[in-house]
Parts: sequence; C-alpha cells; structure tokens
Amino acid sequence: MPDQTTLPPPVIRDLVVGAPVETCFRVFVDRFDTWWPEEHHLGDRTIVSFQIEPRVGGRCYDVDTDGGECHWGTVLAFEPPDRLLFAWHIQADWTVDHDPDRQSEVEVTFTAVDADRTAVRLAHRRLDRHGGTADLHAGIDGPGGWTLLVGRFADVCEGRPPRPLAGV
Repeated sequence: MPDQTTLPPPVIRDLVVGAPVETCFRVFVDRFDTWWPEEHHLGDRTIVSFQIEPRVGGRCYDVDTDGGECHWGTVLAFEPPDRLLFAWHIQADWTVDHDPDRQSEVEVTFTAVDADRTAVRLAHRRLDRHGGTADLHAGIDGPGGWTLLVGRFADVCEGRPPRPLAGV
C-alpha cells in the first residue's frame, strides 16, 4: 500500500446549481439516467437504463438491451437530501472488481445556498485502491470525466437538456 505522500489526489468538482437541494439530490439519484451519458458504460453493449438504488447497499448499475446488468457501484451512505456516498468498482483497465480493497469512493454532498440554489461537491477519492491509477485518474479528471458529468447533471437540474459529449 502506498504511503500517504504518494496517494493520488482526489478528483473534486464544486458547483452551484440553480435548483433547490431536494431537486438536486433527486436528479442525482432518482433521475441518474437523464444526465449520465449512454456512451459512458463498460463493454460493447447498448444501454437502455442507468440506475442507483436509493438505499445503503443499493447497486449503481446499468441495463443493456438484452436485460444484462453491470453492477459498477454500491451505495455506502444514503442521506437525502444532503449526501450520497458510493463505492466505485470500475478499475483502471475498465473492468469491474467488487473487492472492497480495490474500490474508490465517490461522495456527493448537497448544501442549500438559498431556496433556489444548491452547492454541490463531488469528491472521487481513494483512487490508489485501483492500481494503475494514472490512467484512471486522467480519465475521470479530464474533460470527458467528472467535469462533463456534473455539468450534464446541473443542466438537468436547471431544466435544460444535458450538454452533448465532445465530438458527438
């Protein structure tokens, strides 16, 4: 295990969304597939749905046209409308490993700024658990990673269609 001085930094995205805190939480969890791009999945499959089961122990998963499911995350904390924490099982080689020692964590917090605005913080940490973290970190920290994803999330919260993927 690397010592604390060699751990990759967490990927953090902070934004203020023009929607109430309850709306933001519901869109992130209950309407996940309205903002998560269908192109962001594992394998050569056509995805029809992305889901987060709203409970501790719930799965984060996608469903393809044949009914196949890919369980790529597990809810670790579910505190509506303030906080969601889930394990990220996707490895640096874009495979899934459910071993708790090989999962990173994504924590999303929702804090009311006022009645119509919410501060949202997404922190993807413990990337060291995946091994080969440079490529994984670059992918989730890059323009097609969490920056794009939280932007699409904010679009849906604010009543707009989610922004397109670059080059699509």
